[in-house]
Amino acid sequence: MPSYNYIARETATGREIKNAIDAASEQAAIAALLNRNLLVLSIQERVAKKGKTKGGKVRLADLVIFTRQLATMVDAGIAIVQALQALSEQSPNKVMRDTIKDICTRVESGESFSEALLKHPKAFNRLYVSMVAAGEKGGLLAEILARLATYLESTEKIRKKVKSAMMYPIGVIVVAIGITIFLLVKVIPVFEDVYNGFGAKLPGPTQALIDLSHFLRSYLIFIIPIVVVLIWLWLRFIKTPKGRDFWDTKRIKLPIFGPIAHKICLARFTRTLASLVRSGVPILEVLQIVSQTVDNTVLEKAIKTASGDIERGEGISQALGKHPVFPSMVIRMLSAGEQTGNIDNMLERVSDFLDEEIETTLSGLMSLLEPILIVILGIIVGGMVICMYLPIFNLGNIVNMNGQ
Repeated sequence: MPSYNYIARETATGREIKNAIDAASEQAAIAALLNRNLLVLSIQERVAKKGKTKGGKVRLADLVIFTRQLATMVDAGIAIVQALQALSEQSPNKVMRDTIKDICTRVESGESFSEALLKHPKAFNRLYVSMVAAGEKGGLLAEILARLATYLESTEKIRKKVKSAMMYPIGVIVVAIGITIFLLVKVIPVFEDVYNGFGAKLPGPTQALIDLSHFLRSYLIFIIPIVVVLIWLWLRFIKTPKGRDFWDTKRIKLPIFGPIAHKICLARFTRTLASLVRSGVPILEVLQIVSQTVDNTVLEKAIKTASGDIERGEGISQALGKHPVFPSMVIRMLSAGEQTGNIDNMLERVSDFLDEEIETTLSGLMSLLEPILIVILGIIVGGMVICMYLPIFNLGNIVNMNGQ
């Protein structure tokens, strides 16, 4: 869609505005500006830079702020177009600002809000669009946007907790590797020169450490690129369908971290399912959307299989209960929700419970990891120091042998 630079004057205040607008034609741009009570002084089509494309990936934090602010403005009775205009002007993120402007232009030209969102799949996933569409159909857009904002805030909260929990061990591991390489490359050769002057056989641990130092100094220039390439190949592999299946199957079975990853996927599943059911989206469409948002192929395949069983007349809890990836607690709560007609409330309780468990597990893991990592770092550095000082403990015998 073409973009136009314009200079306009507000009819109410007389303030001059310079900005840009996306529209199908120059006439459409002028009409859209007139609808905003702006008098167009000049307008000119903007030539896009070669290679640039509209739209892009939006950070979850920006999406949370946008959704919460839009929900508040719509709930206050502000028209959707005016709300989008205001949000586009105050958004500090350029990608988000351009995305909101394009959505605003499309809504002004007659598209529904959900249809406009659909044009930006990198910013608004299918879950977001489906909930907005359900809100538009039911006349509950403000309420649906508020639910979406709450859902996104919960997702962002869990993501931040996992990141903060992983930063400490990763930092300690990086420091440990750095210290080990420094000692092997810079410090141990100094001790080696000293011990070579004794002319005596070195203890086994000391000699092994010196040999490792030789190897590292000789091949470090090759080791680093190989490690970088291997990491790059692994990241590429897990993005392929086969690699993603392999990694998603293994990561929920890992010791310590596997249960956390499993609970995160289950929490996302239950919260998304609750939000969509509460919004009035048909159950089969709900399951199709949820299968694409759980971020794990094991759960995704189980949900799609269960969707087929539900289509043939089985209950949700019965269909999902066939798959061991769903714990009995989740199935029982779903069954109770089906019997009482409160599936969304039951699922919300399950997701809250899982979120609390994740937080408790992460806190306990951090408390446990800190001393363990410090001990490991101490063993590595202390072990190297002891190995290098072993010949000094036997220095008297070496001197006596040299004297004889």
